[in-house]
Amino acid sequence: MKRNLTIFFALSACAIFCAGSMATQKDSNSEMVQTTNGTLAGLLLPGGDVTVFRGIRYAQPPTGERRWRPPVPASSWTGVRPAKEFAPACIQAPSPEGSIYSDFPARMSEDCLFLNVWKPARTVKAPVMVWIYGGSLRTGNSAAGIYNGAQLARQGVVVVTLNYRLGVLGYLAHPELTAESPRKSSGNYGLLDQIAALRWVHDNIGQFGGDPANVTVFGESAGALSTIELMTSPLARGLFQKVIVQSGYMVSNMELKHPSFGQPAAETVGELLAKKLGAANLAELRSMDAEKLTRDALEAGFDPQANIDGWVLPRQIIESFDEGEQARVPMIAGFNGGEIRALRFFLPPLPKTEADYDAMVRHIYGDLADEYLRLYPATNIEESALAAARDAFYGWTAQRLVRKQTGLGLPAYLYFFEHHYPAEDALHLEAFHGSELPYEFGHIGMDAMLPKDWPKPPDDASEQEISRAVMDYFTSFARSGKPTAPGEAEWNPFGDGGAYLDIGDKPELRHNILPGTYELQEEVISRRRASGTENWYINIGLASPVVPPPASPASRHPSSLPKLHHTE
Repeated sequence: MKRNLTIFFALSACAIFCAGSMATQKDSNSEMVQTTNGTLAGLLLPGGDVTVFRGIRYAQPPTGERRWRPPVPASSWTGVRPAKEFAPACIQAPSPEGSIYSDFPARMSEDCLFLNVWKPARTVKAPVMVWIYGGSLRTGNSAAGIYNGAQLARQGVVVVTLNYRLGVLGYLAHPELTAESPRKSSGNYGLLDQIAALRWVHDNIGQFGGDPANVTVFGESAGALSTIELMTSPLARGLFQKVIVQSGYMVSNMELKHPSFGQPAAETVGELLAKKLGAANLAELRSMDAEKLTRDALEAGFDPQANIDGWVLPRQIIESFDEGEQARVPMIAGFNGGEIRALRFFLPPLPKTEADYDAMVRHIYGDLADEYLRLYPATNIEESALAAARDAFYGWTAQRLVRKQTGLGLPAYLYFFEHHYPAEDALHLEAFHGSELPYEFGHIGMDAMLPKDWPKPPDDASEQEISRAVMDYFTSFARSGKPTAPGEAEWNPFGDGGAYLDIGDKPELRHNILPGTYELQEEVISRRRASGTENWYINIGLASPVVPPPASPASRHPSSLPKLHHTE
């Protein structure tokens, strides 16, 4: 009996010791943070210098009766909630087969309003960078490896990535939805999700060592469009202090209730979609399976975009910038040299001969044709078509943004990302749309972070150096509002004679980017706006309908449009 008791106590002591050791080991890999909703346990990454908190709920599930309603803040909980696994992505359809961007999430759910936080160790009041993913408002996932924020966090910033509703679940407007809304608004749910996440950041990021008064919103493609729209939304005012807009595009948004710029009202689109889907009313739409609804809406031609509802977006975003109503914050904006190389669906069938090209341009551009042909000559039709579409979508937007911020007396910095490498060159994708992402997130040599068909950058010292420079420029801008990188070129604001940073084999300061291209596109878009009957978002390059004539004698030929002069 005595021997049995001795064994019992020995085993008990071992169990207590082993349990204590396991608890210590578990705790050594965890970090607790108290949020406004409850306590979270994050995961300490190898190296001990960064902790990640994954799958933090910032809003209640937008399901059932909450489908197509503004997000509701997350409920509180008791105890410790683990935050070590990514949450599901928002419902989305797969990218086209063979797309270099295809990175279909392992898990999806309509209950998807979660965010992730990477925090450096022992940080206090660090700058905060909030990432909004691209994907044409149809696809995207804050847990995607390419957006992993650990390397950026090691530069001394707190990084946040967020999910927002996509496709028909994020952007459907409909008269019944408008009628049930206290704000008489519908269709801007994805943008409202982003605003809700920014409010969560404002209220909680201090507990993660971040400074809620120093938040930079940055995004690429549709994430950049979202950033532009956030700049014009009164609901987002004060929730961020800087922006980085990567390959953004300034669309002509549909109006909620009225046709505009050749587009139907957003509510009309919603009604037509409901009919195509066989739904007699809103209740039937809400009862549909979320994945099937998303696929069917895409196949029916639904194009997700935010709309002008007078609440989330008070007016066309281009008008808000013209009136100086946008957020008065420092800005970085830029675009890539080969934007359209991976987006060739934007190009129409190209003319076979120089004569056909010349005739086509003269038919479309009329009195502007000589200038168009000077900038985009017939000697290489494909390259000219790619450049013209790039400049109309992304170059015009980036330059317009920095010009407008500069006009308000704010620091605004322009970049042109031209860097390319052998894997891109082999596919004729030099400096393609999004190719800067592995550099800014520090994933050179970390192929597992990238989509499987992404052309992989070489893992060598020169590529690592470019990545370090881009990360330094972006994180220093988040810190102080001025982008700097030790040992690299000084990046002057655009107001210094049209200065911009050319990022090729190394960053170089240059002036007067792609002379004449902005002036031509601004004139074309100004005429479309004046006509009031044409969308300026898709109608670009050789895919353009006939450009309207000058609206008044005040309209000028591009050769006489104002050029930038060096400022003292």
